[in-house]
Amino acid sequence: MTDVDKYIAGFPKEVQAILQKVRTTIKTVAPDAEELISYKIPAFRYRGMLVYYAGFKNHIGLYPPVS
Repeated sequence: MTDVDKYIAGFPKEVQAILQKVRTTIKTVAPDAEELISYKIPAFRYRGMLVYYAGFKNHIGLYPPVS
């Protein structure tokens, strides 16, 4: 089990399903991106940070890096 798996497992089942959908979508469009935890949330890196995403009580956040 990866750190991202552990992160997602900490949410209720319906939130887990949404987070997995976000994760799968990113993996599909950026198959060479490295998955990691950064700033205590899941992220993908490919030639620099690509995107972060996170689950919250009432929403899911998707965060592009700011430069």
